[in-house]
Amino acid sequence: MNERIFEHDNQVVRRFFALDTQTYKSGALDLKTKELLGLVASLVLRCDDCISYHIAQCRDAGVDRNEFFEAFSVGLVVGGSIVIPHLRRAVDFLDRLEAE
Repeated sequence: MNERIFEHDNQVVRRFFALDTQTYKSGALDLKTKELLGLVASLVLRCDDCISYHIAQCRDAGVDRNEFFEAFSVGLVVGGSIVIPHLRRAVDFLDRLEAE
């Protein structure tokens, strides 16, 4: 889908995507930590697409199941009980990734 988006010469969109790419590069915080932060923020914001994306990115960055559940617990405490349905879908997505 990104390719279709980039077919349109829109500098605002391109710059936002570039900013996102730069944000998740290792710096004072490593990639794994940044992806976990993205996952927690996505849980609190209740964005299922974002949650799935960050779970996949976290797995690629070497996050293990215990680390996922610690991040899930932070998202739940910060976001409250309204996060529970998104937490359920997050665990289901993680289970499916691990089964592959």
